[in-house]
Order: sequence, then C-alpha cells, then structure tokens
Amino acid sequence: MPHHRENRQLPYRADQIYDLVADVAKYPEFLPWTAAARIRSREPLPERGEGAEVMEADLVISFKVFREKFGSRVVLIPTENRIETDYLDGPFKYLHSFWQIEPEGDGCRVTFEVDFEFRNAMLQRVIGLVFNEAMRRVVGAFEARARQLYG
Repeated sequence: MPHHRENRQLPYRADQIYDLVADVAKYPEFLPWTAAARIRSREPLPERGEGAEVMEADLVISFKVFREKFGSRVVLIPTENRIETDYLDGPFKYLHSFWQIEPEGDGCRVTFEVDFEFRNAMLQRVIGLVFNEAMRRVVGAFEARARQLYG
C-alpha cells in the first residue's frame, strides 16, 4: 500500500497553487504519465464553504505498457485551500489524496499526501519499485508548472 507525503515551501501565493492543482482538465499539459483528462461533472458543495464544489473526473494514466483510465471524486474547498481526491472506478482497490496549501512568508507551504493500492498485484509490485520517485516527479511537475505560469 504505497503512501507518500511531501511538504514544499514555494515562492507563489497559496491561491495560485490552489488554482493550479484544482485545474484537473489541464493535467495532461504538464503532468508526467497523464495522457488525458475529462471532467464528468461539477456541482456546488455549499456545506463545505463558499465556492466549494465536487467534481468527478477521469484521468488516463500511461506508463510503459500500462494504460488505464480511472475516475475520481475531487472535492475543492477554496476557503481552506484544500483539495481532496477519492477513487471512484478503475484499476485501484482504493486511492485517497489531498493537497493542503497554506500561506507562509512570501509564498506558501504545500502538503501533498497520497495513499493507494492497485487491484493487480503484479502492477502493485512494479509501481512499488518506483513509487516514491514517481510521486516526487509529480509534485515537481506542479512546481515547474507554477514557475512557468507565475514565475
């Protein structure tokens, strides 16, 4: 059951990083191994605060011979600078992740955490070998995108 947590101090405003992470439709433009993204639905979620919404989205992940689509439920909570993702359907037994973005100094502190397990044990073993490096590359891709957009 791979689990990864990462904290980074970034020289960008918290709302900029929040908007970048919340823009799931643009992930294929910069995120490694993300071949496609589609937003299934978006609905307001007023009980989680002003501007909160829930989105259902599909991502197509392509890594070597592995190509899979999975659906997720993404809860966007701008008043808390928090984005939570839970698995809906696809090759996982489960998947949960969150981004927490807090203003800090002249920039922000970003915490990213992900925990998941694939249904396929062989795939789980293969991913396990490169998991931490892959997650560092994912977080690094968001950082590079922020540099490109806000830099």
